[in-house]
Amino acid sequence: MELRTLRYFVAVAEELHFGRAAVRLHMSQPPLSRAIKRLEAETGAALFERSPSGVTLTAVGAVLLDEARALLDHAESAGARVAAAAGAATLTVGILGDSADPGAIRLAGAYRRHHPRVEVRIRETDLTDPTCGLHAGLVDVALSRAPFDETGLVAHELRADPVGALLRTDDPLAHRAGLKLADLADRRWFVFPEGTDPLWQSYWNGGAPRQGPDVRAVAECRQAVLWNGTIGMTLLGHEPGHGLTVVPLTDMPPSRVVVAWNEGDSNPLIHSFVRIATAAYRD
Repeated sequence: MELRTLRYFVAVAEELHFGRAAVRLHMSQPPLSRAIKRLEAETGAALFERSPSGVTLTAVGAVLLDEARALLDHAESAGARVAAAAGAATLTVGILGDSADPGAIRLAGAYRRHHPRVEVRIRETDLTDPTCGLHAGLVDVALSRAPFDETGLVAHELRADPVGALLRTDDPLAHRAGLKLADLADRRWFVFPEGTDPLWQSYWNGGAPRQGPDVRAVAECRQAVLWNGTIGMTLLGHEPGHGLTVVPLTDMPPSRVVVAWNEGDSNPLIHSFVRIATAAYRD
């Protein structure tokens, strides 16, 4: 069994859906299905029960999942140890202004347990660079939020968080149970400076051009609303602070937490980071 095929199998087993697994693996579905069928032929048993809504693991598949995870862990640990022995024992991680995220905290602990000899350097960036320095070559891997220009990058979704409108508590809309973007069309929004990634800017402006004060950090977003009565979008689960509130936006897609890295980068420390991050954000 090839490690690549085992990675394919684990992705399908964790997603329980060939389409979602293909997206996660950044490949099309037909070659993924063929690889799993070849694996089933090699093992001599069905690994999945298939249905129109997805798949479930068979008893044989459940056993293989445990073994495959152990093999992949061992392979990644071996690669990381070799990289460390060769002098590549440093990993620079870009984080988009929210290193207190519970998922990131779990990831830090898990990565340290797996790679105690690797020095992790953190580069926390403001809201004007959603790639956290990847495009500029300043970091090896990034914990960020999509969407942004992914040219030359690979991004893997870790979680999706609902968003809402950030308002003063005395705003006329503050006590609504939910809002639509049309309710905010005539308001001034806080915006990111000129030159910010247009995909990123468009998402956080609700898909429309907006006028208002420039902001670069989460604290500046809150202050712009508090002092000017402007509005903007924020994560629904974040505590906005005294004098502010968040009202759900019912017609906005969630904000996707992603781990991203440079396409073609074969550094085993990065690939181990991605795998550990996937588990940490799923817990």
